[in-house]
Amino acid sequence: MKVAYDSEADALYITLKGHGVDHTVPVGPDIALDYGPDGQLHGIEILSASHHLNLSRTRPEILLDNLTPAPSK
Repeated sequence: MKVAYDSEADALYITLKGHGVDHTVPVGPDIALDYGPDGQLHGIEILSASHHLNLSRTRPEILLDNLTPAPSK
């Protein structure tokens, strides 16, 4: 799993699987679910992320609970 934040776009994307997106389903004004060709959820996009997730646009932080961060690629 990978979580990426673009401060210019104020968009957060959670990649669950890296096998491409077949179709996207909007579930709210700023939230969309990306499904892969296998029909499974591959990613979650949140626009206006600083508003929805109470993130700082200059230095966003995330708490990992019972997870270990993977090395950056």
